Amino acid sequence: METQDNDGGPVRKSRGRPRGWDDKTGQNTIKSLDRAMEVFEYLSEAQGKTLTAMASEMGQSPATVYRVLVTLQGRGLVEFDAEEQQWHIGPRAFVIGARFLRRTSLVDRARPILRKLMEATGETANIGIAQEGAVLFLSQVETHASIRAFFPPGTLSPLHASGIGKALLAGMDEERLQRVLAMGPLTAFTEQTITDPDALRRDLQTVRTQGYAFDNEEKNSGMRCVAAPVYDVTGEAIAGISVSGPSNRISARHIDRLSRPVIEAAKDLTAAIGGLVPEPPE
Repeated sequence: METQDNDGGPVRKSRGRPRGWDDKTGQNTIKSLDRAMEVFEYLSEAQGKTLTAMASEMGQSPATVYRVLVTLQGRGLVEFDAEEQQWHIGPRAFVIGARFLRRTSLVDRARPILRKLMEATGETANIGIAQEGAVLFLSQVETHASIRAFFPPGTLSPLHASGIGKALLAGMDEERLQRVLAMGPLTAFTEQTITDPDALRRDLQTVRTQGYAFDNEEKNSGMRCVAAPVYDVTGEAIAGISVSGPSNRISARHIDRLSRPVIEAAKDLTAAIGGLVPEPPE
């Protein structure tokens, strides 16, 4: 649809982008909605919280947090356990999250590849993307073994302490990598976590050389992971595929056997989305 400007010429009407689209200052934000989303995101990371605990930990008044929770409850985004007096994320949140997953073909195309990878290795296969300094797990195909790794869709894991995270970091250019490292100190989760930026850079160089990343109990003791990056059409690492499992099944002698199918799975998904694997460093 077109309108006339003051000179009589046609002016194309914006579709879905109001004037001031790039202006993210306070005049273009809704403070109450922003506060509601803060409560919602906090609850999603800290499932099973009482009203008092949430208000105290967030530095908000109980009355404010309660109004937000009741509003979200009306939409099915959160729910209240009367017996435990605790609030939880509701089923509607999953429905909306599932719609996000359907927005991209990445997960759809990854599913058969993940299943094939699980069957080839006998370990749980995962796919994740970078999301605000963390790995966001999108999907997984679980192993049939009784002891297994479990990262349900929506799980977040730090980039520096996960196989997929390190595979993604290794694919970043220096400017972006520097921004990620500047976000804060590298938190230690186990004795194996790499917390020194220089040591992490050396590990990332190894990832680039060998084509896969190895999480050696760096996030959870007793669990290891082998991961490889997935690239888009520009050759940028946009996702990672991994297998994860208990340390006794993913030991040093198993790495060669596991890394080959992981790398192949990542290449298969790269091809399936029309991506381009960059040339390996010399």
